Amino acid sequence: MARQEMARYLRERRAALRPQDIGLTTTGSARRTAGLRREEVAELAHMSVDYYARLEQGRGPRPSARILDALAGALRLAPAERSHLFRLAGSSAPPGVSAVRQVRPHVARMLERLPETGAIVTDATYDVVAWNPLARALLGAGPAAGGVTNLARRRFLGRDRMYESSSAEEFGHIVVARLRRAADRYPHDRRLAALLAELHAGSEEFSQIWQARPVHDPGHRTKVIDHPEAGTLRLNCDVLLVPEDDQEVVLITADPGSPAARTLRRLAGQAA
Repeated sequence: MARQEMARYLRERRAALRPQDIGLTTTGSARRTAGLRREEVAELAHMSVDYYARLEQGRGPRPSARILDALAGALRLAPAERSHLFRLAGSSAPPGVSAVRQVRPHVARMLERLPETGAIVTDATYDVVAWNPLARALLGAGPAAGGVTNLARRRFLGRDRMYESSSAEEFGHIVVARLRRAADRYPHDRRLAALLAELHAGSEEFSQIWQARPVHDPGHRTKVIDHPEAGTLRLNCDVLLVPEDDQEVVLITADPGSPAARTLRRLAGQAA
């Protein structure tokens, strides 16, 4: 059944891809269908037409990860579509070589449409890859040396820490749990390896938590922070996932009508 589902998916994706999508001209013999031909997909994937035809007919052997990657590239599959193809083939999609450190434009635009909500996007290594004006006012005026703010460095090495938080201990475990997952997913990411070495060398607390192998999932949390200008604020933090890029969007809000909500409104006005 899974083989037939994969075959159907390949046929559907081939039919949805137009020749102009891959730079082919349509001059010459007329096409009976709008999608690509089998031989065109086979050439793009660097495999024989016969082998690709058998995959589309559900008769081929179970394809390797290399073959699946080639098909994903030939059919111009998005990350989520690529993962779906691997699942249909009974395989786990291997992660990329390194963490995605660029935020998608539509995610960045979403942050700007939340004027009274602090919003940041962090990658799998806790680099802040995007934040809106209110988040800057809450978390700090600018990035650390080197142009990148990393929340793991802030938490364990005290780099650019702006305030004390009631959730500091819990956040330490959350950070380590996520970095452990990142280390498993991106074993060849040099920047991640350098970050982990720096944290182990600079923080005994980090090394102790690392050895404990904490497990934490993102979700709703409440924290109290002592902001140097705004005073004590009780805030809510909610996390949305961007799974295709292994990134998290953190939304920082206050209960409606609370003193913290009025402070956020004032800070947002100043930041704007």
